[in-house]
Amino acid sequence: MGQGILLSAGADVDFMIHGVFSYELFGQTVWITTTHVCLLIVVLLLIGFSCVAGRVMKRATDVPGTFQNIVELIVEMLQNMVGSTMGKSAGKFVNYIGTIFIFILVCNISGLFGLRPPTADYGVTLPLGIMTFCIIHFNKFKHQKVSGVLKGLCDPWPIWAPINIIGDVAVPISLSLRLFANVLSGTVMMALVYGLLSKLAIAWPGILHVYFDLFSGAIQTYVFCMLTMTYVSDAIGSDS
Repeated sequence: MGQGILLSAGADVDFMIHGVFSYELFGQTVWITTTHVCLLIVVLLLIGFSCVAGRVMKRATDVPGTFQNIVELIVEMLQNMVGSTMGKSAGKFVNYIGTIFIFILVCNISGLFGLRPPTADYGVTLPLGIMTFCIIHFNKFKHQKVSGVLKGLCDPWPIWAPINIIGDVAVPISLSLRLFANVLSGTVMMALVYGLLSKLAIAWPGILHVYFDLFSGAIQTYVFCMLTMTYVSDAIGSDS
């Protein structure tokens, strides 16, 4: 399992997609892959951090320590980001946006620690896009009502309704594919570096990790969350 998770510097190109173990379910063979293992590691780390942060904030002091400062800084930055984009509606969505922001960011930068970023698997990014799609349309029907939704689909003319429907359906696909493709491209590039330049891949690939995992990962996290906030704000309309 360790060889499947950790970056390999062997002679062969290793894209870090391996089956860890399998089991039978309803007559079908189901594989647990490196994506599942890396995703579990990320989730456990976030749960652990959340538990520790919760305990610390319950005992928050007027003169905060280092960890309390970090937690307050993260919360303040997320609140400012959501507030500046969504205005009066920010309070309703700051928890969701903050959660997916932290989750996607940690997934994207997990490559720095030798893991295969879970967001390099479309099975991870597609559910994120579908969740955003559901939130968008829930708020669209809540604030614009059925008449407003139908009017928007027929804007500017009723003949445009099929195109508008396709545009709505494409939202989760475009969101998930953008995140997936950008993270996967970095994973593939690093696999090629380690596989084809294994004898020369000493120290200097760290610079590429900083770009692909940290810099590009942070940008893609911001883009996903910013598009989510923009779509939801448009769905709410003038009520925001």
